[in-house]
Amino acid sequence: PGPAVAAQTPVGKQAEAVMKAGGLVSDDIVVGIIKDRIQEDDCKFGFILDGFPRTLKQAKALDAMLAKEGATVTKVIEMNVPDSVLEERICGRWIHKSSGRSFHVKFAPPKSMELDAAGKPIPESMKDDETGEPLMQRKDDTATALVKRLQGYHKETVPILKHYMPKGIVKSVNANQGMEGVWSEVLAALSRPKSD
Repeated sequence: PGPAVAAQTPVGKQAEAVMKAGGLVSDDIVVGIIKDRIQEDDCKFGFILDGFPRTLKQAKALDAMLAKEGATVTKVIEMNVPDSVLEERICGRWIHKSSGRSFHVKFAPPKSMELDAAGKPIPESMKDDETGEPLMQRKDDTATALVKRLQGYHKETVPILKHYMPKGIVKSVNANQGMEGVWSEVLAALSRPKSD
């Protein structure tokens, strides 16, 4: 909702009011923001939504809005990673809050990282490489929170894949490989069939 709020669009103003009151922006407002945004010139040949829809209700609201606009969802890409791998990836993330720089205890550790006797990072040693300021873990990047997130994914998001499968537009990408392999599969999933 951020850009819509900054632009002070009608739905942006609605989103701002809800957020200021500490509430969650409703599906209708989010779909309205998407509707406004896809009218921009840079979307005339298509657009990608990342992380939306997350529920079947949102998918159906998106479908209805797009139908009114004479459009439809043409590709759904599932980034497939085993739950056990996600725990290592997500629980190892540390961020520098003010810059957004991201570190990982295994894949991109900060230079300052020290490990305890159990091989776990010592939180006080986790410092940003550029500023030396402390790094933090998001509250939802813990093993306990991940269990809830994965339950939510399997309960709320997997039905979206089933919703779009009959249309033949769902592609699964093996995201449990190097970036080049993932990118290659994403490009293949996004490619349009060549017409003769």
